[in-house]
Amino acid sequence: MSGIWGNKIKLSIFGESHGKAIGITIDGIEPGVLLDMEYINREMDRRATGKNELSTSRNEKDCFEILSGYYNGRTTGTPLCAVIHNSDQHSKDYEKTKNLVRPSHGDYTGYIKYNGFNDYRGGGHFSGRITAPLVFAGAICKQILESRGIIIGSHIKSIGGIEDNSFNMVSVNEEELKKLAHNNFPLLNSLVESSMKEAILKAKGEKDSLGGVVEAAVVNLPAGIGSPFFDSVESQLAHLLFSIPGVKGVEFGIGFDISKLKGSNANDEYYIDDDKIKTYSNNNGGILGGITNGMPLIFRAAVKPTASIGKIQSTVDIEKRENAKLEIIGRHDPCIVPRVLPVIEAVTAIAILDLM
Repeated sequence: MSGIWGNKIKLSIFGESHGKAIGITIDGIEPGVLLDMEYINREMDRRATGKNELSTSRNEKDCFEILSGYYNGRTTGTPLCAVIHNSDQHSKDYEKTKNLVRPSHGDYTGYIKYNGFNDYRGGGHFSGRITAPLVFAGAICKQILESRGIIIGSHIKSIGGIEDNSFNMVSVNEEELKKLAHNNFPLLNSLVESSMKEAILKAKGEKDSLGGVVEAAVVNLPAGIGSPFFDSVESQLAHLLFSIPGVKGVEFGIGFDISKLKGSNANDEYYIDDDKIKTYSNNNGGILGGITNGMPLIFRAAVKPTASIGKIQSTVDIEKRENAKLEIIGRHDPCIVPRVLPVIEAVTAIAILDLM
């Protein structure tokens, strides 16, 4: 079943975008973990909708209710289950077009996979709405990792063709990452913020959408986490990153650009600094042989333009089996990149804690 993931920590997600609730069950969290509810709520709010004109007007507060696995402020060690009730659905927006498969959505593949019994409203179980429970689980994992000094952060690397600066792969630090988490539009170079926002609003005005790239970093990871081949840090992280709706590409370190270099330029040479082994460069993104080497873990995720756009598009009527035209009516993000950052950080925390 695709709704279950994990080895030492197991997750099971459930719900649909326009159902009564969405949620998650987390098994494997050790007992006695003190949960900072303010911290979790802050992470949930980073992903939440309806905060400004750059996101969908669907206004979901993402308030969670913990049903089990939590007592007197701490985890009990038994499966921790939380639900998030849906409160602002406009299901009627999907009635007129229920037989028209939306381009670049999971409508057609879901129809085939589930024999037409899937809930199509708002994308159903395929919706980005289901990432809210992942952020809840990730906030717990981030707290556990932070108690061990491990910090995760990210920023908007690009929107459309507009680029932000990149992390310094050798010297990115926890203060920098923590600061980014408190910014609604996190960038390393604030001078590109207005251009990015203008581009998003322009696409929105044209009934279109934009994609972009998120760059993430994990610092203070000890060397030795991960395994070669199937349980490598890259394979575990990529598995969860590609589970986020809209993510179409993942690269570690300098990624595809490493293929343009000679080995003498690509190799990260070692040196000893105060009895700690480091590398002068970090082209491999802190991972060698599938295992962390103690340098910052750096990766990027490419996010496609939001598939729901207001422009008239060609499609098919799946019931009549004939060509048709579709004009999507509803509330949709012109660009999901700013809201996907906490999701990427969340699955990163889940993957790393599972490996540890």
